[in-house]
Amino acid sequence: MRTVLLLVLSNVFMTIAWYGHLKHNRDSPLWLVILISWGIAFFEYCLMVPANRYGYGRFNLPQLKVIQEVVTLLVFGVFTVVWMRERLHINHFWAGLCLVGAVFFTFRK
Repeated sequence: MRTVLLLVLSNVFMTIAWYGHLKHNRDSPLWLVILISWGIAFFEYCLMVPANRYGYGRFNLPQLKVIQEVVTLLVFGVFTVVWMRERLHINHFWAGLCLVGAVFFTFRK
């Protein structure tokens, strides 16, 4: 559970670093946006590295990666709706269902 919580928090920081600037002030110089994004991403690394360290052993490497990808898309979905005020559509649901399949096959013994 600690691994998943750290992955969620790290993905919140990374999603904000990568996409948060798209909502406001697109006239800012790109170099400034990059520096600010790197500053935000620092905190993502401070959470992602421990998440992988704590999770490895309990999960194997492919399992860790699939968990991270699913968490990323869940966080991104919430970000899209809450922060960017964009709608998700049925094709996004079907894509998510495919990810559930990926999780199933990754964890299958």
